[in-house]
Amino acid sequence: MGFISEFKDFAMKGNVLDMAIGIIIGVAFGAIITSLVKDIIMPPLGMILGSVNFSDLFISLDGKTYATLAAAQAAAAPTINYGLFINTIINFLIVALAIFLLIRQVNAAKKKPAPPESNTKECPYCKESIAKTAVKCSHCTADLKD
Repeated sequence: MGFISEFKDFAMKGNVLDMAIGIIIGVAFGAIITSLVKDIIMPPLGMILGSVNFSDLFISLDGKTYATLAAAQAAAAPTINYGLFINTIINFLIVALAIFLLIRQVNAAKKKPAPPESNTKECPYCKESIAKTAVKCSHCTADLKD
Protein backbone atom coordinates (compact mmCIF):
# COMPACT_ATOMS: atom_id res chain seq x y z
CA MET A 1 0.00 0.00 0.00
CA GLY A 2 1.50 3.34 -1.05
CA PHE A 3 2.04 6.31 1.22
CA ILE A 4 -0.67 8.40 -0.47
CA SER A 5 -3.36 5.71 -0.27
CA GLU A 6 -2.39 4.91 3.33
CA PHE A 7 -2.68 8.59 4.27
CA LYS A 8 -6.04 8.80 2.45
CA ASP A 9 -7.33 5.80 4.45
CA PHE A 10 -6.15 7.44 7.68
CA ALA A 11 -7.66 10.84 6.85
CA MET A 12 -11.00 9.39 5.85
CA LYS A 13 -11.51 7.39 9.04
CA GLY A 14 -14.49 8.51 11.08
CA ASN A 15 -12.42 9.48 14.12
CA VAL A 16 -10.26 11.93 12.17
CA LEU A 17 -13.27 13.56 10.54
CA ASP A 18 -15.11 13.72 13.87
CA MET A 19 -12.06 15.35 15.47
CA ALA A 20 -11.78 17.91 12.65
CA ILE A 21 -15.45 18.80 12.96
CA GLY A 22 -15.06 19.07 16.74
CA ILE A 23 -12.12 21.44 16.38
CA ILE A 24 -13.99 23.66 13.91
CA ILE A 25 -17.05 23.81 16.16
CA GLY A 26 -14.79 24.40 19.18
CA VAL A 27 -13.15 27.40 17.51
CA ALA A 28 -16.55 28.86 16.63
CA PHE A 29 -17.78 28.18 20.17
CA GLY A 30 -14.67 29.92 21.56
CA ALA A 31 -15.44 33.00 19.47
CA ILE A 32 -19.00 33.05 20.81
CA ILE A 33 -17.78 32.76 24.41
CA THR A 34 -15.18 35.49 23.86
CA SER A 35 -17.90 37.79 22.55
CA LEU A 36 -20.19 36.82 25.45
CA VAL A 37 -17.53 37.74 27.99
CA LYS A 38 -16.26 40.87 26.22
CA ASP A 39 -19.58 42.30 25.04
CA ILE A 40 -22.18 41.01 27.52
CA ILE A 41 -20.60 40.05 30.87
CA MET A 42 -17.70 42.46 31.32
CA PRO A 43 -19.52 45.79 30.70
CA PRO A 44 -22.10 45.28 33.51
CA LEU A 45 -19.42 43.79 35.77
CA GLY A 46 -17.20 46.81 35.14
CA MET A 47 -20.12 49.12 35.85
CA ILE A 48 -20.93 47.33 39.11
CA LEU A 49 -17.28 47.67 40.13
CA GLY A 50 -17.31 51.43 39.55
CA SER A 51 -17.10 51.93 35.78
CA VAL A 52 -14.02 49.76 35.39
CA ASN A 53 -13.05 48.82 31.83
CA PHE A 54 -11.14 45.58 32.34
CA SER A 55 -9.38 45.87 29.00
CA ASP A 56 -7.77 49.09 30.25
CA LEU A 57 -6.39 47.57 33.45
CA PHE A 58 -2.64 47.37 32.98
CA ILE A 59 0.64 48.29 34.57
CA SER A 60 3.11 50.25 32.49
CA LEU A 61 6.66 49.01 33.06
CA ASP A 62 8.38 52.10 31.68
CA GLY A 63 7.23 54.25 34.63
CA LYS A 64 5.03 56.53 32.52
CA THR A 65 1.27 56.92 32.84
CA TYR A 66 -1.04 56.19 29.91
CA ALA A 67 -4.79 56.80 29.73
CA THR A 68 -5.54 53.52 27.99
CA LEU A 69 -3.84 50.28 27.04
CA ALA A 70 -4.11 51.31 23.38
CA ALA A 71 -2.17 54.50 24.17
CA ALA A 72 0.53 52.52 25.98
CA GLN A 73 0.78 50.06 23.10
CA ALA A 74 0.95 52.93 20.59
CA ALA A 75 3.90 54.30 22.56
CA ALA A 76 5.48 50.80 22.49
CA ALA A 77 5.53 50.76 26.29
CA PRO A 78 6.01 47.38 27.94
CA THR A 79 2.87 46.54 29.92
CA ILE A 80 1.41 43.88 32.16
CA ASN A 81 -2.17 43.54 30.91
CA TYR A 82 -3.89 42.08 33.96
CA GLY A 83 -7.34 43.28 32.82
CA LEU A 84 -7.08 41.21 29.64
CA PHE A 85 -5.88 38.33 31.79
CA ILE A 86 -9.03 38.64 33.95
CA ASN A 87 -11.13 38.54 30.75
CA THR A 88 -9.30 35.40 29.65
CA ILE A 89 -9.88 33.72 33.03
CA ILE A 90 -13.60 34.49 32.80
CA ASN A 91 -13.61 33.12 29.23
CA PHE A 92 -11.99 29.93 30.45
CA LEU A 93 -14.42 29.51 33.34
CA ILE A 94 -17.43 29.91 31.05
CA VAL A 95 -16.03 27.47 28.48
CA ALA A 96 -15.17 24.97 31.24
CA LEU A 97 -18.69 25.30 32.69
CA ALA A 98 -20.28 24.82 29.26
CA ILE A 99 -18.14 21.74 28.55
CA PHE A 100 -18.90 20.34 32.01
CA LEU A 101 -22.66 20.77 31.45
CA LEU A 102 -22.41 19.18 27.99
CA ILE A 103 -20.42 16.18 29.24
CA ARG A 104 -22.78 15.82 32.19
CA GLN A 105 -25.75 15.61 29.81
CA VAL A 106 -23.96 13.13 27.53
CA ASN A 107 -23.05 10.93 30.51
CA ALA A 108 -26.63 11.07 31.81
CA ALA A 109 -27.90 10.04 28.38
CA LYS A 110 -25.43 7.13 28.27
CA LYS A 111 -26.56 5.66 31.60
CA LYS A 112 -28.81 2.73 31.04
CA PRO A 113 -31.41 1.83 33.64
CA ALA A 114 -30.68 -1.29 35.64
CA PRO A 115 -32.32 -4.33 34.10
CA PRO A 116 -35.38 -5.54 35.98
CA GLU A 117 -34.77 -8.35 38.43
CA SER A 118 -35.37 -11.72 36.88
CA ASN A 119 -38.42 -13.76 37.92
CA THR A 120 -36.68 -16.98 37.01
CA LYS A 121 -33.92 -19.16 38.35
CA GLU A 122 -31.93 -22.08 36.98
CA CYS A 123 -32.77 -25.63 37.96
CA PRO A 124 -29.65 -27.00 39.69
CA TYR A 125 -30.20 -30.39 38.02
CA CYS A 126 -31.18 -29.81 34.40
CA LYS A 127 -30.08 -26.14 34.15
CA GLU A 128 -33.36 -25.07 32.55
CA SER A 129 -34.98 -21.76 33.43
CA ILE A 130 -37.88 -22.05 35.89
CA ALA A 131 -39.96 -19.70 38.03
CA LYS A 132 -38.17 -18.39 41.14
CA THR A 133 -40.95 -19.61 43.38
CA ALA A 134 -41.07 -23.12 41.85
CA VAL A 135 -40.65 -26.01 44.27
CA LYS A 136 -40.53 -28.60 41.48
CA CYS A 137 -38.77 -28.28 38.11
CA SER A 138 -41.25 -28.39 35.25
CA HIS A 139 -38.60 -29.85 32.96
CA CYS A 140 -36.94 -32.66 34.94
CA THR A 141 -39.50 -32.87 37.79
CA ALA A 142 -36.76 -32.58 40.43
CA ASP A 143 -37.80 -31.40 43.87
CA LEU A 144 -36.34 -27.94 44.55
CA LYS A 145 -36.50 -27.62 48.30
CA ASP A 146 -34.10 -24.88 49.37
